[in-house]
Amino acid sequence: MSPVLRPSFLACCLLGLLPAFVPGTVQAQVRRCTTSDGMDIFTDRRCADLGATERLPREAAAASRLRLHRTGCSRNLQDLVYEMTTAIDARDANRLAGVYHWVGISGSTSAQLMDRLEAIVQRPLVDIVPVTAGMDDGDAGYYPTTIPARQPPVALRVEQTLANGSTPARTVFGLRRHFDCWWITL
Repeated sequence: MSPVLRPSFLACCLLGLLPAFVPGTVQAQVRRCTTSDGMDIFTDRRCADLGATERLPREAAAASRLRLHRTGCSRNLQDLVYEMTTAIDARDANRLAGVYHWVGISGSTSAQLMDRLEAIVQRPLVDIVPVTAGMDDGDAGYYPTTIPARQPPVALRVEQTLANGSTPARTVFGLRRHFDCWWITL
């Protein structure tokens, strides 16, 4: 004896299969906005609604200005930071090595340095921050009444995350000026 399919049972089966044929749910677009005081905001609203301006994600911004060939050394710190950012975003240890100050480095030390540079470019980049000469530990309780003049950076701190995307990692590169070019050192 064959079972009789009732219309209500058939309708329930078809409704159960409906999600398989409907396109995926609509997800909100996350926008990266920058306020007038330089703070980044991530939101699903329009940046203009928050009184901020829209910024491209770092990956899209870096890809849009990617250079294939470098024609010289970094004559200013902005160019140096750009080269470092591009190298890390591209996961290219050779490009990062291109801005490293190799003068006086032995063969065995250079192999170890390349391993360190390779590890650095494999981590996602968050930011590159200039580091200026600070107060001595003995001056930690002293708060000046005037704002000191802007000092040139003595190093660049590379802020990254480990592969899990949440554990911070930090590398501080020293800065060296040689033949009117800026180079990094470890």
